[in-house]
Amino acid sequence: MALVNFLGVFIQWPWLALVPLACFIALDLRSRTASALAAALAWLGYLPYEYAMKMRWLCSGECNIRVDLLLLYPLLLLVSLIALWRGVPRR
Repeated sequence: MALVNFLGVFIQWPWLALVPLACFIALDLRSRTASALAAALAWLGYLPYEYAMKMRWLCSGECNIRVDLLLLYPLLLLVSLIALWRGVPRR
């Protein structure tokens, strides 16, 4: 449950999605793995989507119940973990 609370930070401050986006861009430049690029693109897609939800451009006024996050958060987490697993060198 703590992970969901952590990811909830992006609802309040969507611009913070720039942090993992920048990290995965840097990982892609360093490792050249497709998974790092996929993670960067996933976060790049999430950023304007979450910002539009915060501005209430994509919802009809009732944005408090976010069923979409039941799909988005696990996908972002899965893509991010795969990118880290494949892109970070092991010793």
